[in-house]
Amino acid sequence: MPIKIPDLLPASDILRNENIFVMPESRATTQEIRPLKVLILNLMPKKIETETQFLRLLSNSPLQVDVELLRIDDRPSRNTPEEHLNNFYRQFEMVKQRNFDGLIITGAPLGLVQFEDVLYWDHLQTIMSWAKDHVTSTLYVCWAAQAGLKLLYDLPKRTRSEKLSGVYYHDALDCHHPLLRGFDDTFLAPHSRYADFSSDYLTEHTDLDILATSEQAGVYLASTKDKRNVFVTGHPEYESHTLHNEYVRDLGEGMEPIVPVNYYPDNNPENKPRATWRSHGHLLFSNWLNYCVYQQTPYDLEHFSEANFTKDD
Repeated sequence: MPIKIPDLLPASDILRNENIFVMPESRATTQEIRPLKVLILNLMPKKIETETQFLRLLSNSPLQVDVELLRIDDRPSRNTPEEHLNNFYRQFEMVKQRNFDGLIITGAPLGLVQFEDVLYWDHLQTIMSWAKDHVTSTLYVCWAAQAGLKLLYDLPKRTRSEKLSGVYYHDALDCHHPLLRGFDDTFLAPHSRYADFSSDYLTEHTDLDILATSEQAGVYLASTKDKRNVFVTGHPEYESHTLHNEYVRDLGEGMEPIVPVNYYPDNNPENKPRATWRSHGHLLFSNWLNYCVYQQTPYDLEHFSEANFTKDD
């Protein structure tokens, strides 16, 4: 089944050209089916690029997914046309009375900024708190995972001395957990962050199920027992060139970035990078949609209740 997005969203043509089944709103309204309602809170500056990346991962599922895009505030964007934001994004006040099957909170380029210095920190906390009563399962990605751990477990911000950048091997720790169904014992995933997610630290200070880790990158995937909060510390949504663009950007700004680890063939930035994590990225999102959202959510979202959720799959 397809994802359902607005007819004129730029991602529509991009995904169709990739042979991904995208259903326009005009056709979806004629189908007698209850699609999953998924909200994406896009915190990244280049919103069109990021929304396309996440829509690509949501598309590889037998479930019909109705996606809505949310912005954190109404400040002008330097990287996304205001017309695009006005046409395709909603303000929180427009959705806060509704319930959703899933919520995805993207990363943000705020790795070296303290939480209290983030302009929209209070508003983000409001949205995360709202999700407890209005969303079946929330997926926190990269910086949002750090923010979610602060909100749910009051964990202080932990920052690495050097940016983690590259594609790392991870071990799947619990082959019986629904989020890891179909995963290889070891798999690759990209990271680009300053945040520190130590396995020992999270085990000591939270009751999370630690599902996948890396010797170099720490925890990659973790979940609350009821699967209502899922933390992904890397970037499974990244395209093959995304880490390259970040590396070139940092060079252009006079920084001295490390060459992304295990990314370029022969570790040579002159060589064209290739995505080696795409299949597991799709599988992760498919598992999240199926086992954390579809299998848990009430058929009628108006009857959303804590009683709907169990710790069993």
